Amino acid sequence: MEVHLKDLFARFQEQFGLGPGLGPSCGTCLLKVEGASPAFIKSLFRAAAALFRTEPWKRLRPKHLFGIRVGKDTDWPNKKQLFPCAQFIGGDGGDLGVHLFKSDQDALKMTGARETIRVPNMEVLRVIFEQESLLFPSNKRMVKSLSLESSGPDRFPVIDVARCTSAGGLQFRNPTLEELRYAYAFMKAAALVHPLLQFSNDSMHRRGRFMNLEPFMETVDVQWPPEVTKGGDLVAVTISHPTSQVYEEKKLVPTSAKYMEQPKEELPMVDPNSVTSRHCSMCDKEVQDDQSLCCGRCGAVVYCGPVCQKQHWKDAHKGACGLYKAMMEREEELSMKVFVFPCFIENPCKWLESLGLHHKGMWRRKCKCYSHCPFGLLPGKTNGMLEAWGSLNDGEFPKDSTLPGYLSGGSNLTLLSGWSEYYNLRSLPMSSPVSAILSHPLTIHYIVTALAIISKNCLVKGKEVIVHYLGPAAELDWMPAFSELGHLLNGLGSLQIVMIGPEVPSNLSGTVAGISGRLRIHFARGMYQEQASYQSSPHVVIALNSGLENYGSWEGALDLVKSMNVPTFFTERSEISCANAKQVLRRAGLHITHPVTPNPFRSPLRDQAPSNNLPSFSNGFIFGVNT
Repeated sequence: MEVHLKDLFARFQEQFGLGPGLGPSCGTCLLKVEGASPAFIKSLFRAAAALFRTEPWKRLRPKHLFGIRVGKDTDWPNKKQLFPCAQFIGGDGGDLGVHLFKSDQDALKMTGARETIRVPNMEVLRVIFEQESLLFPSNKRMVKSLSLESSGPDRFPVIDVARCTSAGGLQFRNPTLEELRYAYAFMKAAALVHPLLQFSNDSMHRRGRFMNLEPFMETVDVQWPPEVTKGGDLVAVTISHPTSQVYEEKKLVPTSAKYMEQPKEELPMVDPNSVTSRHCSMCDKEVQDDQSLCCGRCGAVVYCGPVCQKQHWKDAHKGACGLYKAMMEREEELSMKVFVFPCFIENPCKWLESLGLHHKGMWRRKCKCYSHCPFGLLPGKTNGMLEAWGSLNDGEFPKDSTLPGYLSGGSNLTLLSGWSEYYNLRSLPMSSPVSAILSHPLTIHYIVTALAIISKNCLVKGKEVIVHYLGPAAELDWMPAFSELGHLLNGLGSLQIVMIGPEVPSNLSGTVAGISGRLRIHFARGMYQEQASYQSSPHVVIALNSGLENYGSWEGALDLVKSMNVPTFFTERSEISCANAKQVLRRAGLHITHPVTPNPFRSPLRDQAPSNNLPSFSNGFIFGVNT
């Protein structure tokens, strides 16, 4: 009887089901996959649940195709990506799930106007979120015996590979272990990056349901489950839209052997550096103007002359040059072209002068002219937001007012996905440079509303979230900008930020800035490990532009973070700083649980480190532990 009912239901769904899809599976079960341990199956279900909770189907349709790149081609069978194209199905009705294709051409052939077209001899790796009542008995037993996590109310993922036959029918098989690893990496990465997608301006006013997306490409590090780790704990996953945006792995040319040799008589072509003052990567000597040289292969590393360049190549740079070159190639991706003011800073004073903001309001902390003044104690008082924002024109900075209708009374937080959405929300022109300062408070907002599940739940329930904010400096003079946090909460809970660090001035320590009814900021001078016991226990710990690689004083703070086991998020300016920060965290016994990801609220201003040209932005990259 049960088999008869299932067959009847399948035929009913095939005739009357709505939306793209290939219908239910035919009894595949992950326990039958060779090499798939129960521990890995649990990890797959957790990854699927994390993706499901982000609800990509609210915005994405099957016509939105995404390119995928998981690690290197050589990591996979036949030395190529297994399913390098993805689409989300279910946004227009039908099954909720993800289809992974072996090429974007396959995806285009199978994507119809209202349903998935069955093209013969094409395979599709599917992750379908089925209701528990519709699962086959084998999957029900697997879910029960392994206590697998549900993706949503009574929904569990079913992972299979479907193939259309020449007769128009369907065949299903269990995925291989390698295909499951590929699907795992995609689901983990997609959950992190799809909220960053933005709709293009030309589709905002359309009445139709399909809306175009801005070109997009993001790379995140995904941590493999220990049971399927191969050659490293992390894998870089790139997701792009359109599919042509995906990175192409560069092939080595025959001359690459010479490329890897230590330079002898001939050095790489030298680029003159126009920055006023730099430091040699080898000897740390200060270099002026045309006296500085850059590695001609990666263009990233600065030297005082050929002698240091040759020695550094021999000692260290030879093995890292390719990595630096790859980081330099991400400059185009990381730059924020939505803004129409200059975003590359060689001289902060000149940049501020070009905008008429030099020596004004909060902008005084964007250059070194006031470095003699302790943080938090800039001379003079700013009367109102106009002076605080340096006499920007009215309408070029966020007003000190609530957001009518935004988040009020809702049971779910509306996530801000990036600067375009925020500027549109506040009706700011893209010529306004306020994002250079608002990067700090909006990064906090992004963490507590999108990344830290505990704090997000507290806000939804109208409770207070306590944030321990480590190492404040220039932020101590940016309190008017932090008031925006209170407005963005707009009726959903409250925020208490405790700023702790050695730069907090003595006469500010112990005081409270009651910026609004929903935002209070406390100040405490000292090291975190010494001051934390005097403060309320945090829901989340945040350290922006942390500089973990540079400060030995982090040791005690990291020990405390480890013992408290509280979600902790860091930002760093560049990818190389993130890589070095990972080493510091590992030595402290902490492991990255939220992978390194470009921060959607990074400052748009590209600055330069003293000894390299790597893309660098205040709050450029975000990662976390204990999440």
